[in-house]
Amino acid sequence: MDSKTRLQQAVSTLKGQKILLCPLNWGLGHATRCVPIVQELLRQGKEVVIAADGFALEFLKQEFPDLKAVKFIGMKVKYSKSNSQVKVLAKKIPYFLKSITSEHRRLKKLVAKHHIDTVISDNRFGLWNKKVETVYITHQLLIKMPPELKFAERIAWFVHRSIIHRYNHCWIPDVPGNDNLSGDLSHLWKLPKNAVFVGWLSRFQNDRQQDKTPIPYEIVVLLSGPEPQRSMLEHKFVNYLRDNLFPSLIVRGIPSKKPKIMKIGNIDLVPHINTQEMQRIILNAPTLFCRSGYSTLMDLMTLGKKAVLVPTPGQTEQEYLANHLKTNGFKVLNQNDLE
Repeated sequence: MDSKTRLQQAVSTLKGQKILLCPLNWGLGHATRCVPIVQELLRQGKEVVIAADGFALEFLKQEFPDLKAVKFIGMKVKYSKSNSQVKVLAKKIPYFLKSITSEHRRLKKLVAKHHIDTVISDNRFGLWNKKVETVYITHQLLIKMPPELKFAERIAWFVHRSIIHRYNHCWIPDVPGNDNLSGDLSHLWKLPKNAVFVGWLSRFQNDRQQDKTPIPYEIVVLLSGPEPQRSMLEHKFVNYLRDNLFPSLIVRGIPSKKPKIMKIGNIDLVPHINTQEMQRIILNAPTLFCRSGYSTLMDLMTLGKKAVLVPTPGQTEQEYLANHLKTNGFKVLNQNDLE
């Protein structure tokens, strides 16, 4: 069964007509992978309301300008500048717990105000509701820990599983079997009873009519993710490429209403590119650099495109996925080697 069919079947099981879609705003990945979900919901005659904040909200408003969109603030995250994210995230656990309680309470008001039948949450922990059907999307049932905290993986898995069981459905954006993309993250331990694989969720289309029009760049860099690591990588690539003779493009991953295009030497820097043009650029880029975020990897696998992966330092999920895909022809570059 292909990914498109898996998603069609999952959407067809949902009750009611009015759907509230709520992606997490940690980079653009959670929002971009919701694009095929929205498209399938609309194809099956559902009414969709988008509820998000920050870049995730701005991106989805640009993708679906005709849909109702409301600001729904979720958990904020700021990474450390160091090579480890564990300490900074651990210190925020009380804040995360408070945010979960807050968004759970605010969801009740949204459901009542907009007469919602079903809530789809992409990795937002607090969006279960006893009065309506709820869906939780995650590819990371197992949360990877650094070596010194390996013992805590089972504990984190159990806590996450207890959150998943509060929802009616758990959608895993991957496929079962040996062709899976997430590896241990979704396939190491037994799945929750409410879990189903819904295939790779990509905003791009892999078809025979792909646009092979050449692009004026030899190197393309795709950026995303929480600050300050997003800006740190942008700065490193600017310094790395500015003295290079090859024309380069950096897509900064910051959608805005008034995009500001910059030029530094041989580098063009753009805040954001629409889906159709982004697909053309990715397909035709001679050399492509990007983070090893899961949504980016789904996009690349959907398009059959290889890239040089630059995992966020200390982000154990990205580090695991980058190494996991080495056998698939991807190359891995340490961010600190970009000097």
